[in-house]
Amino acid sequence: MGFASSPSDQCGAAILKSTLFLILISAVGLAEASIHIYNRDPFREVGSAYLVSVGSEGISASVDSKDHSFIRFENITFWRSKEDADHHPSLAYNGGLVQVIIFEASNRDNIGGSAYGGQRSICCTPDLAKLEGCKQGEVIRTPSVTDKNWPVVINIYFKGKSLSTHIKNNKQVNIKSTGMYNLFFITCDQKLKDMRVTGRTVWKNPTGYLPGRMSPLMKFYVFMSIMYAVLCAVWVFQYIRYWDDVLLLQHCVTSIIALGLLEMTFWYFDYAYFNSTGVRPVGITTWVVTIGAVRRTVSRVLILCVSMGYGVVRPTLGGLTTKVLLVGVTYFLATEMLSVAENVGSINDVAGRARVFFVVPVAFLDAFLIVWIFTSLASTLEQLQAKRSSIKLDIYRKFSNALAIAVITSVVWTGYEIYFKATDPFNERWQSAWIITSFWDILAFALLCVICYLWAPSQSSQRYAYMDNKGEDTDDEESESLCRETPKGSIGLVKLDDRKDGDTSDQEETEEGKRE
Repeated sequence: MGFASSPSDQCGAAILKSTLFLILISAVGLAEASIHIYNRDPFREVGSAYLVSVGSEGISASVDSKDHSFIRFENITFWRSKEDADHHPSLAYNGGLVQVIIFEASNRDNIGGSAYGGQRSICCTPDLAKLEGCKQGEVIRTPSVTDKNWPVVINIYFKGKSLSTHIKNNKQVNIKSTGMYNLFFITCDQKLKDMRVTGRTVWKNPTGYLPGRMSPLMKFYVFMSIMYAVLCAVWVFQYIRYWDDVLLLQHCVTSIIALGLLEMTFWYFDYAYFNSTGVRPVGITTWVVTIGAVRRTVSRVLILCVSMGYGVVRPTLGGLTTKVLLVGVTYFLATEMLSVAENVGSINDVAGRARVFFVVPVAFLDAFLIVWIFTSLASTLEQLQAKRSSIKLDIYRKFSNALAIAVITSVVWTGYEIYFKATDPFNERWQSAWIITSFWDILAFALLCVICYLWAPSQSSQRYAYMDNKGEDTDDEESESLCRETPKGSIGLVKLDDRKDGDTSDQEETEEGKRE
């Protein structure tokens, strides 16, 4: 006779099931690409079970009969020690059971039984066998409402005193519906707690081996490469056209555009190789994350130097040069380590909680740089206003507004990112997760476009430059554009460096006129 459960009991059961799933997920380790390799990986104790987390990836359903989505087992072998085999020989269907469990995240409640003794159990205990009718010593599985064959459970047995047993080579489980799939090797036999596993599993989407959450990024990097190429073409045209008037600041902007184009292009090749082979190219990935770290570092150092008025209100950074370089090197190292941890050798959808160790330094340095940049900007704006340098002041105000918008947008998006991850602990919204990554590239590109617009190479580029002792403290810069049209005989507004011809007496007369 069945009993109806109350809403509070149902809620409690849901919480316990979710907790169990999180316990399973917490055991997930790093994995290489869509081909997950196991080199005598040990089983870990989780509650009443011993398990190995094989992987977790978003997989899309097959669109036609030719391109199948699947999880394939290749040379998967389970090993136990000779001591265990001698003391605890196993007979087929009588012990030594290892189970392969595949389930979609939405069916996580179908693995494990009701809480007994205050803890939800993965394995069927003698007490749960009486209460729920499950098979003692096996993983508790409830068939899905939509498909009775899911979650998939494959039973593998040790026979006699054999030290190993294996899954039939190239056994394949086809994926018929889109979802976040999880794969575990589990045993409920305490005699097998020291067991290890070798072999590999291959995960494939309809369009290739690229994990589902990363697949849209390949097209995104094509788009970004095109955008950087267009920006590069426009900038280089102006850059070459006004080469004689190019400033150091504009040289730096050119390097950032080139690094951005290289980074986006290399990301595309990285993903394309990954998609076709299933293994991430460590060499290309390392190069691309290094290029990205250099680009972000140079961008921030450049923005900091511009905010300090380098080349505009001061010819050098003076005593701040060492501090700026130190912050730049530190930021590069922190960003490089974070990027390597996130991208090189690991693509598992739920792995990487240890990466928080690398996130904190980068976040701290970003916050420090933001404070330093805006403090320097405020000082530079005050100096330009005191010198009545209207053209430079206008450019810096626009630059300040663009930076403020970028920072506010970053804070808002960070809040959304935290909300997105907090409300999706099982990565069920993996299909839209690529937007989180791509947003930062779009924001960086937009800010770069603003900088290119404000400091574009032109015949009047020198108006941005530091003018030394040429009357900048008292004359409005707008008058400088008029100086080039002033006849030689005028001594009131003529700039000394505008006159290429003339004798020494003319120069002396001009200087006397200025002093008057």
